[in-house]
Amino acid sequence: MGSYQRHWVKFYALKTHRRDQLIEWIKGLLAVPFVLHSQPTAAYDERKDVLTKMATTAHRRYAEIMHDVEDLINDHIAQQKRGTHGRSKLKLLVPSVGVFFTPLRLEEAFNFQDDRRRISSRRFVPPSFNDIRLTLNSAQLMSLARSKPVQLITFDGDVTLYDDGDSLAEENPVIPRILRLLRQGIRIGIVTAAGYTDAKRYYERLRGLLDEVTSAYIDDEIKDPKVVIVGGESNYLFEWDDSEERFLRHVPRKTWMLDEMRMWQEDDIQSLLDVAEGALKECINNMQLSAEIVRKDRAVGIIPATGPGKQKFTREQLEETVLVTQQILDLSDPGKKIPFCAFNGGNDVFVDIGDKSWGVLSCQRYLGGIEGSRTLHIGDQFLSAGANDFKARLACTTAWIANPAETVALLDEFDLHCENQKKR
Repeated sequence: MGSYQRHWVKFYALKTHRRDQLIEWIKGLLAVPFVLHSQPTAAYDERKDVLTKMATTAHRRYAEIMHDVEDLINDHIAQQKRGTHGRSKLKLLVPSVGVFFTPLRLEEAFNFQDDRRRISSRRFVPPSFNDIRLTLNSAQLMSLARSKPVQLITFDGDVTLYDDGDSLAEENPVIPRILRLLRQGIRIGIVTAAGYTDAKRYYERLRGLLDEVTSAYIDDEIKDPKVVIVGGESNYLFEWDDSEERFLRHVPRKTWMLDEMRMWQEDDIQSLLDVAEGALKECINNMQLSAEIVRKDRAVGIIPATGPGKQKFTREQLEETVLVTQQILDLSDPGKKIPFCAFNGGNDVFVDIGDKSWGVLSCQRYLGGIEGSRTLHIGDQFLSAGANDFKARLACTTAWIANPAETVALLDEFDLHCENQKKR
């Protein structure tokens, strides 16, 4: 086996493409006090004071570590302002770390999550990826609640607002939470990979929300709801409009495109899609996938072949297809000119022109030039490859959820932190 092949076998075996380096690094830091202070043998000890002391000591050590990480992030932010964050200590420790739009109140957020998840009281299960992910979410929400008011919250669609492949029905518990945000004057964006050119298809997916927003507007509960849908990651924009048949008005691309997007030449776009289509066909042939190619004006992808033999793709097949296609495009000439997003959609793989960062930035511009520090993007895909919410981190603050129920809980938590801030 050649050195190149060994590199990629090691790359996949370690699953670096399916990890978040900051979370994994914090997880490693918290593993030390867990090993030193957990008391697994206390299961056979009736003395409650042993467990109480263990939980108190573990909590103190965990909180100290979170405080230290918080300081490192604050130093990184200070260096961002000077343009030297590439040399920050945090960047040296976690090379993949990007920009921060706000400080993160990690110590306070850990205390909040520890009260709910009893992380410090566990004897056999150390602080987990999900413990840290939710702590980072809470830290972000706390910071947003205590700084300038949030002006825009954007959402992914599948797995964030509704189950994968489902639609936003009127009984979905996230709808009253979104209406609450609209009443507070917060603008709402749904930035989705679904690339439809007509309002009908988006209405079918988002009918429950659009109907409820319209009813609230008619009943004068919401004065001027601002709701936009950005489809195909960053290729189509629709705005809520009660005068339209399906309450969505198509906004011409020239109206909302960023200046950088105007530089993208159509010939380069189609060339990139041609290369992507070739890469996808190569994957179909190499892995003998029962798949069909779907080509759109700003995207190309594979879906399971229709018919009686239709099968779901395995996770490994989807990941292989994303990684192969990503590499081929990265090395291609059009891939150096046009931003793109190759992602795993759960049972399909698509390559879109642009990505979620361009989608969120387009929302911000269209809705009046909203800053990244006053925008929150909520999504479920933040791993570094095959995950299309990952790039949103370049545009604004983010929260990483795992399912629609977590989105509901996150919005309730944000409301709690905002109410607590009002009482201060």
